[in-house]
Amino acid sequence: MPEDWGRALAIVAHPDDLEYGAAAAVAEWTDAGRDIAYLLVTRGEAGIDTLPPEESARVREGEQIAGAAVVGVDSVTFLGHRDGVIEEGPALRRDLTAAIRAHRPELLITINHHETWDRDSRDWNTPDHRVVGRAVLDAAGDAGNRWIFPEQLSADGAEPWGGVRWVAVAGSPLPTHARAVGERSLRRAVASLAEHRAYISALSDLEPLAYAQELNAMVTEAAAPRFGGRPCVPFELFPR
Repeated sequence: MPEDWGRALAIVAHPDDLEYGAAAAVAEWTDAGRDIAYLLVTRGEAGIDTLPPEESARVREGEQIAGAAVVGVDSVTFLGHRDGVIEEGPALRRDLTAAIRAHRPELLITINHHETWDRDSRDWNTPDHRVVGRAVLDAAGDAGNRWIFPEQLSADGAEPWGGVRWVAVAGSPLPTHARAVGERSLRRAVASLAEHRAYISALSDLEPLAYAQELNAMVTEAAAPRFGGRPCVPFELFPR
């Protein structure tokens, strides 16, 4: 992965999306002094079958803020689009473009926009992930064009931001790059995912910490043979 950058914005659909694999890389980067902010398109209100949506949203927002803090991220924003039915189109791109213009990142991080999770499997990806991933790739260009969503510039005094140099897609079935991760970052990534206690408890009979350890080991060790034999977080990198 490129390392000559100072600021990143991670944009994903749900609380927990970044903790399912990317958090160990985020921990490496924040330890190195990089500025990373999180933007969640939804509040995760449709994610826990046993909780009503508003209660789920409250719980999952708290879990996301706690999980982000473990890997050194203290800026976490929720856009409030409806969980499970995020609509593709200009409204979503407008919100993402505004955030990119405000944060002015060199690197965008997002979640898998492809139909499946693995090139050798048929595990279907969710519509929210696909929609948000594609919208991030589009908004990376929108942010630098003053004639796209120009009302943001006149209303807020913002300037276009054409400084996004890469979009890194976590969880892609077509990884091109990877960030090696050490033991400290792996431990922090496990702890970050384990903060999603209510969500994990609704998904699995495993205790959240054990679940997080198993998941992170699977992600970082599966990519190692392709990227020098070290535990790493793989990304599909789109240069701009």
